Amino acid sequence: MRSNHPRHVEIRLAVPADAAARREALEATEIHSVLGLTTSEHPLLVRRPFRSPHHTVSAMGMAGGGSSPRPGEISLAHNGVLFLDELPEFSKEALETLRQPLEDGRVQISRVSGTAVFPARFMLVCAMNPCKCGWYGHPSGRGRCTPAQVKRYLGKLSGPLLDRIDLFAEVPPLEFEALSDRSPGESSAAIRARVTQARARQSARFGPDGPTCNAAMGQVALRRWCALDPEGQALMKGAYEHMGLTARSYDRILRVARTIADLDGAA
Repeated sequence: MRSNHPRHVEIRLAVPADAAARREALEATEIHSVLGLTTSEHPLLVRRPFRSPHHTVSAMGMAGGGSSPRPGEISLAHNGVLFLDELPEFSKEALETLRQPLEDGRVQISRVSGTAVFPARFMLVCAMNPCKCGWYGHPSGRGRCTPAQVKRYLGKLSGPLLDRIDLFAEVPPLEFEALSDRSPGESSAAIRARVTQARARQSARFGPDGPTCNAAMGQVALRRWCALDPEGQALMKGAYEHMGLTARSYDRILRVARTIADLDGAA
């Protein structure tokens, strides 16, 4: 016998308990729902987005757009990670769309019909080879690229874009002994616990209405939470003058230093 009453369906969501994390989850879900990337079974994003577009992505695919503006990869990575592998292989136009969102945490798309603004506060992670063949500077001498070719390969990365990247790490090729060494390193679970504790310190510092993390600190928060003592001031002055730092990199160094202190549990 068929019932005329609609079936009751109960959906239980693993909503983050922390107010800031809950707000971030809702923001990310709103963006993904615009593109139909949520379902009735999974209506809420409970894991931070991870976007890894191919290097053939267009500038519009990266930033968003269309006759009816839709979010692109940088907005889909909001409150998550945008990973760009083989960074110099991306078109210069696509890379340059990252500059303003990395600064403002949002992307603005203007069309004749109007202007759309999408949030785009993400962690940018990039990977690249030292040259086209990948062997430039290797002791084996296997590199085939000339200095001019290397310069042209790296020329896609503009100074203003590089100035918006906080950390650079050179990863040399591993020797056989390192590859064959199977001694266990620090587990991902231990690293996750340390990061979670650092984020909890930041949430307690800024409160529910403040920045969600150190990277989002403005000038007022920087002056309050990243004040340098005389020794730190002297160190920063020497680095600023001898390394040709910019005002943007000065602020970013302070934010990174605050995060390192949080990871160490240091005041």
